Amino acid sequence: MGDAMTSGTVSLADSRPPLVLALDLGSSSVRCGVYDSGARAVKGMASRLPHRLGNQRDGSSTADPDALLAALFQCVDSVMERLGSAASEIVAAGTCTFVTNVMGTDAAGRPVMPLTTYGDTTSWGQAERLAVELDPEAVHQRVGCYFHPSYLPSRFRRWQETDPARFGRVTRWITLGEYLERVLFGPSVNIGLTHSVASWTGLLNRHTLDWDEELLEHLGVDIRTLPGLIDIAPTHRVLLPQFAARWPALEKVQWFPAIGDGAAANIGSAKSSAAGTVVVTLGTTGAMRVITDGPLPHIPDGLWCYRVDRKRLLPGGALSEGGNIHAWMRETLNLAETSRLEKIVAAMDADAHGLTVLPFFAGERSPGWRGRASATLHGITLATTPQDIIRAGMESVALRLGMIFDRLRPLLPQTDPTVSRQPPIVAGGRALVASPAWAQILADVLGYDVEVCALEETSSRGVALLMLSTLQALSRDGYVDVPGTLYHPDPQAHAVYQAARERQIRLYDFICRNDDNPKDNQ
Repeated sequence: MGDAMTSGTVSLADSRPPLVLALDLGSSSVRCGVYDSGARAVKGMASRLPHRLGNQRDGSSTADPDALLAALFQCVDSVMERLGSAASEIVAAGTCTFVTNVMGTDAAGRPVMPLTTYGDTTSWGQAERLAVELDPEAVHQRVGCYFHPSYLPSRFRRWQETDPARFGRVTRWITLGEYLERVLFGPSVNIGLTHSVASWTGLLNRHTLDWDEELLEHLGVDIRTLPGLIDIAPTHRVLLPQFAARWPALEKVQWFPAIGDGAAANIGSAKSSAAGTVVVTLGTTGAMRVITDGPLPHIPDGLWCYRVDRKRLLPGGALSEGGNIHAWMRETLNLAETSRLEKIVAAMDADAHGLTVLPFFAGERSPGWRGRASATLHGITLATTPQDIIRAGMESVALRLGMIFDRLRPLLPQTDPTVSRQPPIVAGGRALVASPAWAQILADVLGYDVEVCALEETSSRGVALLMLSTLQALSRDGYVDVPGTLYHPDPQAHAVYQAARERQIRLYDFICRNDDNPKDNQ
């Protein structure tokens, strides 16, 4: 490990106006925080409330949008009260949300189809059939996404097949960010959907930056039911009277449309001076991404390509697992004392447990995109301990991120395949910040230095940076790079993990082959 960097926070008394308010509708909590013109979090001016998505045994994953917004508004209440008169320094408010999410509304704006989340795996059959009906690689290159239950094409097909009457009543498909705007500004307000959020749907043509008409026609979805697309820019919207009375200081601020939380996390984590920084986020789920400015003629196999805005691309890969499987294992194995568990796990040698884990608790996303995959734990003996299982689960997630990294490296700027060089890798998210052991495992798996950002709220910081940059209000004098701790890889552990990865791949191939050919088992 290396040295901890300088802090990215500031007291209210020492903050530099203008201030911005960042809202984050995450998959495990909702958050609200205040940042100054240097993109520094103002101490004591943040609030967070946890929540749980409605994950069911059948693979469905939904969320209650009204409950989410009620919790978010409580966070805003708390922060605005603590700010006092300093709230008048706020010039803008912006949002990021978990993606992909969608809900259907009728002509009166009432919900018809529930708000479903990225974790919904119920349409895996439809995803597989779409991959037969169409050329999956052509679609992948066109929209930047695979046919997979986490995206909208397969969900739309499933709803058409299983609930055609209700599907037919939908006159508008909206996202959680748009729903927030309707609640704040009135149902008649139509701000539009950013290219950032749209790129997570699997329906945005990445070349034309419009909805993919060829795919929509095949699905039988009317393009008029989808929102208009916009770039990231502030709007002068008037809060409804009840919210203007609730937060007087926010009545006349500029509001930014919602962006994807993954894009926000990259902006909030990356170093100000490092182009092409690889950013790993390990919170409830996991992801590895890099922001690029140039065109991307071909998306590597196994990766997606989302967007930050009209100009900036966001290629990478994602896992449906991260801190969620650590929490599930800890609770299921009755290991509640996390501080002691962290010490035990940190003291264990790399891959010393003899276990192989496929961490597909919510289906597989990158790099294999098998939506119906399920988790597997192989190699248990009478000597296996609960701590072994926890460590194996953590390593399995890191190994999957390593596979994404191999595919992402050729896209990094000035990468010479004949020269081994250290790409800038910054990691963040609550799971990694809370577990130095997991951070070290990640560095050992990748074989490169990893700087773990000490700021837990990288997504909301990214929203703040985006607002300040757009408004040309970012103070370079007050700006500081993201603080973090550097983790150096152990060459011996890296070699061990290379072998563990091959073992994981063999188990994956065996199970997938038998899943695809069930008669082989008879």
